Amino acid sequence: MLQIKTNRNIVILYMVACMFYACTKELNQAPVSQADKTAIFGSQDGLQLYANSFYNILPGISDIYKTDPSLSDYGAVSSVPSFIVPGAYTSVQSSGWTWTDLRNINYFIAGLAASPVSESVKENYMAQAKFFRAYFYYAKVQRFGDVPWYNTPLSVNDTALLYKGRDSRVLIMDSIVADLDYAAAHIASNNDNTRSTISKGVIFGFKSRVCLFEGTFRKYQTSYNLQSSANDYLKMAADAADSVMESKTYSLNTAGDSIAYRNLFISTAPIASEIMLANVSSVSLAVYNDANWYFTSATYGPRFSFIKTFINTYLNRDGTPFTDKPGYDTITFINETQKRDWRLQQTIRTPGYTRVNSNGSTSPAPPVFSNTYTGYQPIKWCLDGTTYDNGATNTNSISLMRYAEILLNYAEAKAELGTITNQDWTMTIGALRARAGITGGLTLLPTTVDKYLQTHYFPDITDPVILEIRRERGIELALEGLRFADLTRWKRGDLLLNTWNGMYVPKLNTPMDLNGDGVSDVYFYTGSTPANQISGVNYINVSADPQKLDKGTYGNLNWLDNIQRTWADYMYLYPIPFNDLQLNPKLEQNTGWK
Repeated sequence: MLQIKTNRNIVILYMVACMFYACTKELNQAPVSQADKTAIFGSQDGLQLYANSFYNILPGISDIYKTDPSLSDYGAVSSVPSFIVPGAYTSVQSSGWTWTDLRNINYFIAGLAASPVSESVKENYMAQAKFFRAYFYYAKVQRFGDVPWYNTPLSVNDTALLYKGRDSRVLIMDSIVADLDYAAAHIASNNDNTRSTISKGVIFGFKSRVCLFEGTFRKYQTSYNLQSSANDYLKMAADAADSVMESKTYSLNTAGDSIAYRNLFISTAPIASEIMLANVSSVSLAVYNDANWYFTSATYGPRFSFIKTFINTYLNRDGTPFTDKPGYDTITFINETQKRDWRLQQTIRTPGYTRVNSNGSTSPAPPVFSNTYTGYQPIKWCLDGTTYDNGATNTNSISLMRYAEILLNYAEAKAELGTITNQDWTMTIGALRARAGITGGLTLLPTTVDKYLQTHYFPDITDPVILEIRRERGIELALEGLRFADLTRWKRGDLLLNTWNGMYVPKLNTPMDLNGDGVSDVYFYTGSTPANQISGVNYINVSADPQKLDKGTYGNLNWLDNIQRTWADYMYLYPIPFNDLQLNPKLEQNTGWK
Protein backbone atom coordinates (compact mmCIF):
# COMPACT_ATOMS: atom_id res chain seq x y z
CA MET A 1 0.00 0.00 0.00
CA LEU A 2 1.13 3.55 -0.58
CA GLN A 3 1.07 4.28 3.13
CA ILE A 4 3.77 1.69 3.47
CA LYS A 5 5.54 3.02 0.42
CA THR A 6 5.71 6.59 1.66
CA ASN A 7 7.06 5.35 4.97
CA ARG A 8 9.86 3.96 2.79
CA ASN A 9 8.85 0.35 3.40
CA ILE A 10 11.46 0.16 6.12
CA VAL A 11 10.42 -3.26 7.35
CA ILE A 12 9.42 -4.64 3.95
CA LEU A 13 12.53 -3.51 2.15
CA TYR A 14 14.77 -4.87 4.89
CA MET A 15 13.12 -8.26 4.56
CA VAL A 16 13.28 -8.13 0.77
CA ALA A 17 16.94 -7.18 0.95
CA CYS A 18 17.58 -10.24 3.07
CA MET A 19 15.88 -12.36 0.44
CA PHE A 20 17.29 -10.72 -2.68
CA TYR A 21 20.38 -8.66 -3.37
CA ALA A 22 19.30 -6.27 -6.10
CA CYS A 23 21.57 -4.32 -8.40
CA THR A 24 22.91 -1.16 -6.81
CA LYS A 25 23.24 1.21 -9.74
CA GLU A 26 22.84 0.33 -13.41
CA LEU A 27 22.05 -2.67 -15.58
CA ASN A 28 25.70 -2.92 -16.47
CA GLN A 29 26.48 -3.50 -12.79
CA ALA A 30 23.87 -6.21 -12.16
CA PRO A 31 25.06 -8.51 -9.34
CA VAL A 32 24.55 -12.21 -8.87
CA SER A 33 21.42 -12.76 -6.81
CA GLN A 34 21.89 -14.45 -3.44
CA ALA A 35 18.18 -14.75 -2.80
CA ASP A 36 16.47 -17.59 -1.10
CA LYS A 37 13.88 -17.98 -3.81
CA THR A 38 11.68 -20.15 -1.66
CA ALA A 39 11.13 -17.27 0.77
CA ILE A 40 9.84 -15.11 -2.07
CA PHE A 41 8.11 -17.50 -4.44
CA GLY A 42 7.14 -20.34 -2.09
CA SER A 43 3.95 -18.72 -0.79
CA GLN A 44 1.43 -15.99 -1.47
CA ASP A 45 2.73 -14.08 1.55
CA GLY A 46 6.20 -14.03 0.03
CA LEU A 47 4.83 -12.81 -3.29
CA GLN A 48 2.82 -10.08 -1.57
CA LEU A 49 5.81 -8.97 0.45
CA TYR A 50 7.98 -8.63 -2.63
CA ALA A 51 5.27 -7.03 -4.81
CA ASN A 52 4.71 -4.32 -2.17
CA SER A 53 8.19 -3.00 -2.89
CA PHE A 54 7.15 -2.12 -6.46
CA TYR A 55 5.09 0.78 -5.09
CA ASN A 56 8.34 2.64 -4.50
CA ILE A 57 8.37 3.25 -8.27
CA LEU A 58 5.40 5.62 -7.90
CA PRO A 59 5.94 9.27 -6.95
CA GLY A 60 6.46 9.94 -3.26
CA ILE A 61 3.94 11.82 -1.15
CA SER A 62 5.71 15.17 -1.69
CA ASP A 63 6.66 14.67 -5.34
CA ILE A 64 3.56 15.33 -7.45
CA TYR A 65 2.98 18.99 -6.59
CA LYS A 66 6.71 19.74 -7.07
CA THR A 67 6.84 18.36 -10.63
CA ASP A 68 5.19 21.22 -12.52
CA PRO A 69 7.07 23.97 -10.64
CA SER A 70 10.33 22.36 -11.78
CA LEU A 71 9.47 22.80 -15.48
CA SER A 72 6.16 24.16 -16.74
CA ASP A 73 4.84 27.05 -18.78
CA TYR A 74 2.23 28.42 -16.40
CA GLY A 75 4.27 29.48 -13.41
CA ALA A 76 7.19 31.55 -12.18
CA VAL A 77 9.76 30.32 -9.69
CA SER A 78 12.76 31.80 -7.88
CA SER A 79 15.19 31.02 -10.69
CA VAL A 80 14.90 30.00 -14.34
CA PRO A 81 15.37 26.21 -14.65
CA SER A 82 18.84 25.38 -15.95
CA PHE A 83 17.21 23.14 -18.58
CA ILE A 84 16.10 26.22 -20.57
CA VAL A 85 19.07 28.50 -19.82
CA PRO A 86 21.43 28.54 -22.82
CA GLY A 87 24.43 26.27 -22.20
CA ALA A 88 23.52 25.51 -18.61
CA TYR A 89 22.25 21.95 -19.07
CA THR A 90 24.27 19.13 -20.64
CA SER A 91 24.57 15.38 -20.33
CA VAL A 92 26.73 15.93 -17.24
CA GLN A 93 23.73 17.35 -15.37
CA SER A 94 21.31 14.74 -16.73
CA SER A 95 19.96 11.95 -14.55
CA GLY A 96 17.34 9.22 -14.55
CA TRP A 97 19.21 6.42 -16.33
CA THR A 98 18.63 4.03 -13.41
CA TRP A 99 17.42 0.45 -13.86
CA THR A 100 17.34 -1.16 -10.42
CA ASP A 101 13.54 -1.18 -10.29
CA LEU A 102 13.32 -2.95 -13.63
CA ARG A 103 15.68 -5.71 -12.60
CA ASN A 104 13.65 -6.31 -9.43
CA ILE A 105 10.46 -6.55 -11.49
CA ASN A 106 11.94 -8.88 -14.08
CA TYR A 107 13.44 -11.06 -11.37
CA PHE A 108 9.97 -11.39 -9.85
CA ILE A 109 8.33 -12.14 -13.21
CA ALA A 110 10.89 -14.84 -14.00
CA GLY A 111 10.57 -16.44 -10.56
CA LEU A 112 6.78 -16.61 -10.69
CA ALA A 113 6.90 -19.40 -13.27
CA ALA A 114 8.17 -21.91 -10.70
CA SER A 115 6.01 -20.74 -7.81
CA PRO A 116 3.75 -23.46 -6.33
CA VAL A 117 0.85 -21.04 -5.73
CA SER A 118 -2.34 -21.41 -7.73
CA GLU A 119 -2.48 -20.18 -11.30
CA SER A 120 -4.99 -17.44 -10.45
CA VAL A 121 -2.76 -16.11 -7.68
CA LYS A 122 0.23 -16.26 -9.98
CA GLU A 123 -1.61 -14.33 -12.67
CA ASN A 124 -2.63 -11.63 -10.20
CA TYR A 125 0.97 -11.01 -9.16
CA MET A 126 2.15 -11.19 -12.73
CA ALA A 127 -0.43 -8.48 -13.50
CA GLN A 128 0.96 -6.26 -10.76
CA ALA A 129 4.54 -6.76 -11.93
CA LYS A 130 3.68 -6.03 -15.56
CA PHE A 131 1.79 -2.88 -14.60
CA PHE A 132 4.83 -1.55 -12.79
CA ARG A 133 7.12 -2.56 -15.66
CA ALA A 134 4.87 -0.56 -17.99
CA TYR A 135 4.95 2.35 -15.54
CA PHE A 136 8.74 2.18 -15.37
CA TYR A 137 9.21 2.09 -19.13
CA TYR A 138 6.67 4.82 -19.84
CA ALA A 139 8.71 7.21 -17.68
CA LYS A 140 11.89 6.21 -19.51
CA VAL A 141 10.37 6.75 -22.97
CA GLN A 142 9.01 10.14 -21.93
CA ARG A 143 12.43 11.20 -20.71
CA PHE A 144 14.85 9.60 -23.17
CA GLY A 145 12.88 8.31 -26.17
CA ASP A 146 14.42 5.04 -27.37
CA VAL A 147 15.72 2.86 -24.52
CA PRO A 148 16.89 -0.75 -24.22
CA TRP A 149 14.05 -3.23 -23.72
CA TYR A 150 14.68 -5.92 -21.12
CA ASN A 151 12.08 -8.47 -20.07
CA THR A 152 14.39 -10.85 -18.21
CA PRO A 153 16.66 -10.30 -15.20
CA LEU A 154 20.26 -9.88 -16.28
CA SER A 155 23.39 -11.13 -14.56
CA VAL A 156 26.94 -9.82 -14.80
CA ASN A 157 27.65 -12.46 -17.42
CA ASP A 158 25.03 -11.12 -19.85
CA THR A 159 27.49 -8.67 -21.35
CA ALA A 160 25.95 -8.60 -24.82
CA LEU A 161 22.61 -7.51 -23.41
CA LEU A 162 24.05 -5.24 -20.75
CA TYR A 163 26.01 -3.28 -23.32
CA LYS A 164 23.57 -3.33 -26.21
CA GLY A 165 22.16 -0.26 -27.91
CA ARG A 166 18.71 1.19 -27.52
CA ASP A 167 15.58 -0.42 -28.92
CA SER A 168 13.07 1.55 -30.97
CA ARG A 169 10.29 3.62 -29.50
CA VAL A 170 7.82 1.48 -31.47
CA LEU A 171 9.01 -1.71 -29.75
CA ILE A 172 8.99 -0.15 -26.30
CA MET A 173 5.52 1.36 -26.63
CA ASP A 174 4.05 -1.84 -28.08
CA SER A 175 5.56 -3.73 -25.15
CA ILE A 176 4.15 -1.24 -22.63
CA VAL A 177 0.67 -1.66 -24.09
CA ALA A 178 1.03 -5.46 -24.04
CA ASP A 179 2.00 -5.37 -20.36
CA LEU A 180 -0.96 -3.12 -19.52
CA ASP A 181 -3.37 -5.32 -21.44
CA TYR A 182 -2.17 -8.37 -19.53
CA ALA A 183 -2.39 -6.49 -16.23
CA ALA A 184 -5.95 -5.30 -16.88
CA ALA A 185 -7.08 -8.81 -17.85
CA HIS A 186 -5.54 -10.60 -14.86
CA ILE A 187 -5.50 -8.21 -11.89
CA ALA A 188 -7.60 -9.60 -9.06
CA SER A 189 -8.69 -6.24 -7.67
CA ASN A 190 -11.56 -4.55 -9.48
CA ASN A 191 -11.69 -1.81 -6.88
CA ASP A 192 -9.80 -0.70 -3.77
CA ASN A 193 -11.70 1.67 -1.53
CA THR A 194 -8.51 2.82 0.21
CA ARG A 195 -7.29 4.11 -3.18
CA SER A 196 -3.77 3.05 -2.21
CA THR A 197 -3.22 0.00 -4.44
CA ILE A 198 -3.42 -0.92 -8.10
CA SER A 199 -6.81 -2.06 -9.40
CA LYS A 200 -8.36 -2.71 -12.80
CA GLY A 201 -9.63 0.87 -13.04
CA VAL A 202 -6.18 2.29 -12.30
CA ILE A 203 -4.63 0.10 -15.00
CA PHE A 204 -7.16 1.21 -17.61
CA GLY A 205 -6.76 4.80 -16.44
CA PHE A 206 -3.01 4.60 -16.81
CA LYS A 207 -3.37 3.02 -20.23
CA SER A 208 -5.53 5.97 -21.31
CA ARG A 209 -2.77 8.33 -20.13
CA VAL A 210 -0.04 6.40 -21.91
CA CYS A 211 -1.91 6.00 -25.18
CA LEU A 212 -3.10 9.61 -25.28
CA PHE A 213 0.48 10.72 -24.82
CA GLU A 214 1.78 8.46 -27.54
CA GLY A 215 -1.05 9.10 -29.99
CA THR A 216 -0.71 12.87 -29.84
CA PHE A 217 3.08 12.63 -29.73
CA ARG A 218 3.07 10.69 -32.98
CA LYS A 219 0.59 13.12 -34.52
CA TYR A 220 2.36 16.37 -33.64
CA GLN A 221 6.02 15.32 -33.36
CA THR A 222 6.20 14.67 -37.07
CA SER A 223 9.98 14.27 -37.29
CA TYR A 224 9.59 10.70 -36.00
CA ASN A 225 7.50 9.72 -39.05
CA LEU A 226 5.05 7.79 -36.88
CA GLN A 227 1.90 9.72 -37.83
CA SER A 228 0.37 6.69 -39.54
CA SER A 229 -0.01 4.91 -36.19
CA ALA A 230 -1.16 7.93 -34.17
CA ASN A 231 -4.85 7.10 -34.47
CA ASP A 232 -4.24 3.53 -33.29
CA TYR A 233 -2.99 4.91 -29.99
CA LEU A 234 -5.73 7.53 -29.79
CA LYS A 235 -8.33 4.80 -30.28
CA MET A 236 -6.73 2.76 -27.48
CA ALA A 237 -6.73 5.84 -25.25
CA ALA A 238 -10.44 6.44 -25.84
CA ASP A 239 -11.29 2.77 -25.32
CA ALA A 240 -9.28 2.53 -22.09
CA ALA A 241 -10.88 5.70 -20.71
CA ASP A 242 -14.29 4.39 -21.77
CA SER A 243 -13.64 1.19 -19.81
CA VAL A 244 -13.14 3.28 -16.67
CA MET A 245 -16.22 5.36 -17.36
CA GLU A 246 -18.43 2.36 -18.16
CA SER A 247 -17.38 0.57 -14.97
CA LYS A 248 -19.32 3.20 -12.95
CA THR A 249 -16.73 2.75 -10.18
CA TYR A 250 -15.80 6.43 -10.12
CA SER A 251 -17.54 9.77 -10.46
CA LEU A 252 -16.71 13.44 -10.09
CA ASN A 253 -16.84 14.69 -6.54
CA THR A 254 -19.54 17.36 -6.31
CA ALA A 255 -20.04 17.41 -2.55
CA GLY A 256 -19.52 20.92 -1.26
CA ASP A 257 -20.47 22.66 -4.51
CA SER A 258 -18.09 25.63 -4.78
CA ILE A 259 -15.36 23.84 -2.78
CA ALA A 260 -15.84 20.34 -4.24
CA TYR A 261 -12.71 20.66 -6.39
CA ARG A 262 -10.53 21.97 -3.56
CA ASN A 263 -11.62 19.21 -1.20
CA LEU A 264 -9.95 16.66 -3.47
CA PHE A 265 -6.57 18.12 -2.58
CA ILE A 266 -6.91 18.82 1.13
CA SER A 267 -8.76 15.73 2.36
CA THR A 268 -6.97 13.47 4.83
CA ALA A 269 -8.48 10.33 3.31
CA PRO A 270 -8.73 10.20 -0.50
CA ILE A 271 -12.21 11.10 -1.73
CA ALA A 272 -12.88 7.66 -3.13
CA SER A 273 -15.59 8.67 -5.59
CA GLU A 274 -13.05 10.52 -7.74
CA ILE A 275 -9.56 9.68 -6.53
CA MET A 276 -8.40 6.46 -8.20
CA LEU A 277 -4.90 6.17 -6.74
CA ALA A 278 -3.26 8.20 -4.00
CA ASN A 279 -0.39 8.50 -1.63
CA VAL A 280 -2.35 8.15 1.58
CA SER A 281 -1.25 10.19 4.57
CA SER A 282 -1.20 8.64 8.02
CA VAL A 283 -0.72 10.25 11.39
CA SER A 284 -0.16 6.87 13.06
CA LEU A 285 2.60 5.97 10.57
CA ALA A 286 3.96 9.55 10.46
CA VAL A 287 3.32 9.82 6.73
CA TYR A 288 3.07 13.53 5.93
CA ASN A 289 3.74 15.83 2.99
CA ASP A 290 5.27 19.31 2.93
CA ALA A 291 2.92 21.17 0.56
CA ASN A 292 2.27 24.08 2.92
CA TRP A 293 5.95 24.55 3.63
CA TYR A 294 6.74 24.32 -0.08
CA PHE A 295 4.17 26.90 -1.20
CA THR A 296 4.17 29.32 1.75
CA SER A 297 7.87 29.55 2.58
CA ALA A 298 10.04 32.36 1.26
CA THR A 299 13.11 30.12 1.38
CA TYR A 300 12.25 26.39 1.38
CA GLY A 301 10.26 26.20 -1.84
CA PRO A 302 10.76 28.02 -5.17
CA ARG A 303 7.92 30.48 -4.44
CA PHE A 304 5.97 29.04 -7.36
CA SER A 305 3.46 31.60 -8.66
CA PHE A 306 1.03 31.24 -11.53
CA ILE A 307 1.45 33.73 -14.36
CA LYS A 308 -1.20 36.10 -15.67
CA THR A 309 -1.18 34.59 -19.17
CA PHE A 310 -2.45 31.32 -17.70
CA ILE A 311 -4.83 32.88 -15.17
CA ASN A 312 -6.47 34.66 -18.11
CA THR A 313 -7.58 31.27 -19.49
CA TYR A 314 -10.06 30.67 -16.65
CA LEU A 315 -13.53 31.31 -18.04
CA ASN A 316 -16.16 33.62 -16.63
CA ARG A 317 -18.81 31.72 -14.74
CA ASP A 318 -21.28 32.22 -17.59
CA GLY A 319 -18.95 30.25 -19.85
CA THR A 320 -17.56 33.18 -21.83
CA PRO A 321 -13.81 33.85 -22.09
CA PHE A 322 -12.50 36.34 -19.53
CA THR A 323 -10.32 37.78 -22.29
CA ASP A 324 -13.41 38.85 -24.25
CA LYS A 325 -13.96 41.57 -21.64
CA PRO A 326 -12.91 45.03 -22.85
CA GLY A 327 -9.70 46.04 -21.08
CA TYR A 328 -9.23 42.59 -19.51
CA ASP A 329 -5.46 43.14 -19.41
CA THR A 330 -5.76 46.21 -17.13
CA ILE A 331 -8.29 44.84 -14.64
CA THR A 332 -6.87 44.82 -11.12
CA PHE A 333 -6.55 41.64 -9.08
CA ILE A 334 -9.54 42.20 -6.84
CA ASN A 335 -11.81 42.58 -9.86
CA GLU A 336 -10.30 40.03 -12.25
CA THR A 337 -10.99 37.21 -9.78
CA GLN A 338 -14.72 37.87 -9.54
CA LYS A 339 -17.42 35.69 -11.18
CA ARG A 340 -14.84 33.33 -12.63
CA ASP A 341 -14.64 29.54 -12.83
CA TRP A 342 -14.80 28.31 -9.20
CA ARG A 343 -11.51 26.49 -9.67
CA LEU A 344 -9.70 29.82 -9.76
CA GLN A 345 -10.62 30.58 -6.15
CA GLN A 346 -9.77 26.97 -5.23
CA THR A 347 -6.35 27.10 -6.89
CA ILE A 348 -4.99 30.52 -5.85
CA ARG A 349 -5.62 33.02 -3.07
CA THR A 350 -8.50 35.27 -4.09
CA PRO A 351 -10.69 37.73 -2.15
CA GLY A 352 -12.53 35.85 0.57
CA TYR A 353 -9.82 33.29 1.25
CA THR A 354 -9.02 32.95 4.94
CA ARG A 355 -6.56 30.94 7.00
CA VAL A 356 -6.82 29.38 10.45
CA ASN A 357 -4.37 30.66 13.03
CA SER A 358 -2.77 28.55 15.76
CA ASN A 359 -5.32 29.83 18.29
CA GLY A 360 -8.24 28.71 16.10
CA SER A 361 -9.20 32.16 14.83
CA THR A 362 -9.45 32.91 11.13
CA SER A 363 -7.88 35.80 9.26
CA PRO A 364 -8.14 37.15 5.71
CA ALA A 365 -5.26 35.78 3.63
CA PRO A 366 -4.49 37.80 0.49
CA PRO A 367 -1.42 36.95 -1.62
CA VAL A 368 1.79 37.48 0.38
CA PHE A 369 4.60 38.93 -1.70
CA SER A 370 7.32 37.32 0.36
CA ASN A 371 5.90 34.03 -0.98
CA THR A 372 4.78 34.97 -4.50
CA TYR A 373 6.38 36.83 -7.40
CA THR A 374 3.26 37.45 -9.48
CA GLY A 375 0.44 37.74 -6.95
CA TYR A 376 -1.18 34.50 -8.10
CA GLN A 377 -0.26 32.44 -5.05
CA PRO A 378 -1.30 28.74 -5.02
CA ILE A 379 -3.52 27.18 -2.40
CA LYS A 380 -4.07 23.89 -4.22
CA TRP A 381 -2.63 21.11 -2.01
CA CYS A 382 -2.22 23.59 0.88
CA LEU A 383 -4.14 23.23 4.12
CA ASP A 384 -5.70 26.37 5.56
CA GLY A 385 -4.09 26.05 8.98
CA THR A 386 -0.96 28.15 9.42
CA THR A 387 0.47 25.51 11.77
CA TYR A 388 1.36 23.39 8.74
CA ASP A 389 3.58 26.04 7.16
CA ASN A 390 6.93 25.28 8.78
CA GLY A 391 7.74 21.66 8.00
CA ALA A 392 6.59 18.36 6.54
CA THR A 393 3.45 18.15 8.66
CA ASN A 394 0.59 18.18 6.12
CA THR A 395 -1.98 15.45 6.69
CA ASN A 396 -3.70 15.59 3.28
CA SER A 397 -3.38 12.63 0.94
CA ILE A 398 -1.91 13.26 -2.51
CA SER A 399 -3.77 12.11 -5.61
CA LEU A 400 -1.77 10.26 -8.28
CA MET A 401 -4.73 9.62 -10.58
CA ARG A 402 -8.30 10.80 -10.53
CA TYR A 403 -11.43 10.38 -12.60
CA ALA A 404 -11.31 13.94 -13.94
CA GLU A 405 -8.14 13.07 -15.87
CA ILE A 406 -9.87 10.05 -17.42
CA LEU A 407 -12.70 12.28 -18.67
CA LEU A 408 -10.14 14.66 -20.16
CA ASN A 409 -8.23 11.79 -21.77
CA TYR A 410 -11.42 10.46 -23.33
CA ALA A 411 -12.54 13.84 -24.64
CA GLU A 412 -9.15 14.70 -26.13
CA ALA A 413 -8.66 11.30 -27.77
CA LYS A 414 -12.13 11.49 -29.33
CA ALA A 415 -11.57 15.07 -30.49
CA GLU A 416 -8.22 14.19 -32.07
CA LEU A 417 -9.89 11.27 -33.83
CA GLY A 418 -12.65 13.58 -35.04
CA THR A 419 -15.38 11.43 -33.47
CA ILE A 420 -16.37 13.47 -30.40
CA THR A 421 -20.10 14.11 -30.06
CA ASN A 422 -22.26 16.52 -28.08
CA GLN A 423 -22.96 13.66 -25.68
CA ASP A 424 -19.24 13.05 -25.21
CA TRP A 425 -18.72 16.75 -24.53
CA THR A 426 -21.57 16.88 -22.00
CA MET A 427 -20.34 13.96 -19.92
CA THR A 428 -16.69 15.09 -19.93
CA ILE A 429 -15.84 18.77 -20.39
CA GLY A 430 -19.40 19.83 -19.63
CA ALA A 431 -19.41 17.85 -16.39
CA LEU A 432 -16.08 19.28 -15.27
CA ARG A 433 -17.21 22.82 -16.00
CA ALA A 434 -20.55 22.31 -14.28
CA ARG A 435 -18.65 21.19 -11.16
CA ALA A 436 -16.69 24.45 -11.47
CA GLY A 437 -19.88 26.56 -11.38
CA ILE A 438 -19.86 27.37 -15.09
CA THR A 439 -23.34 27.66 -16.55
CA GLY A 440 -22.85 28.12 -20.30
CA GLY A 441 -21.61 25.83 -23.06
CA LEU A 442 -22.03 22.60 -21.15
CA THR A 443 -23.95 20.47 -23.66
CA LEU A 444 -22.91 21.51 -27.16
CA LEU A 445 -19.52 21.29 -28.84
CA PRO A 446 -17.93 24.74 -29.19
CA THR A 447 -17.91 26.21 -32.67
CA THR A 448 -15.94 29.44 -32.15
CA VAL A 449 -12.18 29.66 -31.74
CA ASP A 450 -11.05 31.62 -28.68
CA LYS A 451 -8.50 33.95 -30.24
CA TYR A 452 -6.66 34.55 -26.96
CA LEU A 453 -6.15 30.84 -26.40
CA GLN A 454 -5.09 30.31 -29.99
CA THR A 455 -2.73 33.28 -30.08
CA HIS A 456 -1.03 32.74 -26.73
CA TYR A 457 -0.97 28.95 -26.58
CA PHE A 458 -1.83 26.99 -29.71
CA PRO A 459 -1.47 29.04 -32.91
CA ASP A 460 -1.49 25.94 -35.12
CA ILE A 461 -4.81 24.61 -33.77
CA THR A 462 -7.93 25.75 -35.62
CA ASP A 463 -10.38 23.26 -34.12
CA PRO A 464 -12.29 25.04 -31.31
CA VAL A 465 -13.05 21.71 -29.62
CA ILE A 466 -9.40 20.75 -29.26
CA LEU A 467 -8.56 24.27 -28.07
CA GLU A 468 -11.20 24.14 -25.35
CA ILE A 469 -10.19 20.66 -24.21
CA ARG A 470 -6.60 21.84 -23.86
CA ARG A 471 -7.82 24.87 -21.87
CA GLU A 472 -9.77 22.56 -19.61
CA ARG A 473 -6.86 20.19 -19.11
CA GLY A 474 -4.52 22.99 -18.09
CA ILE A 475 -6.95 24.36 -15.52
CA GLU A 476 -8.27 21.09 -14.11
CA LEU A 477 -4.89 19.37 -13.76
CA ALA A 478 -2.74 22.35 -12.71
CA LEU A 479 0.06 21.32 -10.34
CA GLU A 480 -0.67 17.61 -10.77
CA GLY A 481 2.60 16.79 -12.50
CA LEU A 482 1.41 16.31 -16.09
CA ARG A 483 2.14 19.65 -17.75
CA PHE A 484 5.56 19.05 -19.29
CA ALA A 485 4.33 15.75 -20.75
CA ASP A 486 1.43 17.66 -22.30
CA LEU A 487 3.73 20.30 -23.80
CA THR A 488 5.93 17.53 -25.19
CA ARG A 489 3.15 15.61 -26.90
CA TRP A 490 1.58 18.80 -28.29
CA LYS A 491 5.02 19.99 -29.44
CA ARG A 492 4.63 23.25 -27.53
CA GLY A 493 7.82 23.28 -25.47
CA ASP A 494 8.42 26.85 -26.58
CA LEU A 495 5.68 27.86 -24.13
CA LEU A 496 8.36 27.42 -21.46
CA LEU A 497 9.70 30.75 -22.72
CA ASN A 498 6.52 32.58 -21.64
CA THR A 499 7.07 35.86 -19.82
CA TRP A 500 6.62 35.41 -16.09
CA ASN A 501 3.98 38.11 -15.79
CA GLY A 502 1.89 38.92 -12.78
CA MET A 503 -1.04 41.00 -11.64
CA TYR A 504 -1.74 44.42 -13.10
CA VAL A 505 -0.50 47.36 -11.01
CA PRO A 506 -2.20 50.62 -12.07
CA LYS A 507 0.33 52.96 -10.42
CA LEU A 508 3.27 53.16 -8.07
CA ASN A 509 3.47 54.49 -4.52
CA THR A 510 -0.12 53.57 -3.76
CA PRO A 511 -1.17 50.90 -1.24
CA MET A 512 -3.26 48.14 -2.81
CA ASP A 513 -6.02 46.20 -1.08
CA LEU A 514 -6.00 42.77 -2.74
CA ASN A 515 -9.03 41.20 -1.10
CA GLY A 516 -11.46 44.04 -0.50
CA ASP A 517 -11.38 43.97 3.29
CA GLY A 518 -10.37 47.62 3.55
CA VAL A 519 -6.83 46.76 4.67
CA SER A 520 -3.83 47.53 2.48
CA ASP A 521 -1.72 44.52 1.51
CA VAL A 522 1.05 45.58 -0.87
CA TYR A 523 2.83 48.74 -2.01
CA PHE A 524 4.93 48.90 -5.18
CA TYR A 525 7.60 51.58 -5.43
CA THR A 526 10.84 52.54 -7.15
CA GLY A 527 13.91 54.17 -5.64
CA SER A 528 14.30 54.49 -1.91
CA THR A 529 12.21 52.52 0.56
CA PRO A 530 9.20 54.64 1.59
CA ALA A 531 9.27 56.19 5.03
CA ASN A 532 6.41 55.76 7.51
CA GLN A 533 5.53 52.27 6.34
CA ILE A 534 2.15 50.74 7.13
CA SER A 535 2.30 47.70 9.38
CA GLY A 536 1.37 44.46 7.60
CA VAL A 537 1.95 45.83 4.09
CA ASN A 538 4.51 44.20 1.76
CA TYR A 539 6.74 46.85 0.18
CA ILE A 540 8.06 45.71 -3.20
CA ASN A 541 10.79 47.60 -5.05
CA VAL A 542 10.20 47.40 -8.81
CA SER A 543 12.97 49.75 -9.87
CA ALA A 544 14.80 47.18 -11.97
CA ASP A 545 15.37 43.51 -12.69
CA PRO A 546 14.63 40.91 -11.53
CA GLN A 547 11.18 42.35 -10.65
CA LYS A 548 9.61 45.33 -12.36
CA LEU A 549 6.47 46.62 -14.04
CA ASP A 550 6.39 46.07 -17.78
CA LYS A 551 5.36 49.69 -18.45
CA GLY A 552 7.81 51.22 -16.00
CA THR A 553 5.48 53.08 -13.66
CA TYR A 554 2.48 50.79 -14.17
CA GLY A 555 1.57 47.51 -15.85
CA ASN A 556 2.04 43.82 -15.21
CA LEU A 557 4.39 42.76 -12.45
CA ASN A 558 7.09 40.81 -14.31
CA TRP A 559 9.75 38.55 -12.80
CA LEU A 560 13.18 37.54 -14.20
CA ASP A 561 12.78 39.08 -17.65
CA ASN A 562 16.54 39.61 -17.61
CA ILE A 563 17.44 35.90 -17.78
CA GLN A 564 17.83 34.55 -21.30
CA ARG A 565 15.94 31.33 -22.08
CA THR A 566 16.05 28.98 -25.02
CA TRP A 567 14.10 26.14 -26.58
CA ALA A 568 14.86 23.74 -29.43
CA ASP A 569 13.08 20.63 -30.61
CA TYR A 570 15.82 18.29 -29.40
CA MET A 571 14.96 19.35 -25.83
CA TYR A 572 11.77 17.28 -25.85
CA LEU A 573 14.11 14.44 -24.86
CA TYR A 574 16.68 14.59 -22.08
CA PRO A 575 20.29 13.66 -22.81
CA ILE A 576 21.64 10.26 -21.82
CA PRO A 577 23.73 10.99 -18.70
CA PHE A 578 27.41 11.42 -19.55
CA ASN A 579 28.75 8.67 -17.28
CA ASP A 580 26.29 6.10 -18.57
CA LEU A 581 27.17 6.92 -22.14
CA GLN A 582 30.84 6.42 -21.32
CA LEU A 583 30.08 2.99 -19.89
CA ASN A 584 28.06 1.98 -22.95
CA PRO A 585 28.79 4.03 -26.11
CA LYS A 586 26.31 1.89 -28.08
CA LEU A 587 23.51 3.85 -26.43
CA GLU A 588 24.47 6.92 -28.50
CA GLN A 589 23.50 10.39 -27.40
CA ASN A 590 20.13 11.94 -28.19
CA THR A 591 20.46 14.33 -31.12
CA GLY A 592 21.39 17.89 -30.21
CA TRP A 593 22.84 17.21 -26.75
CA LYS A 594 26.47 17.42 -25.70
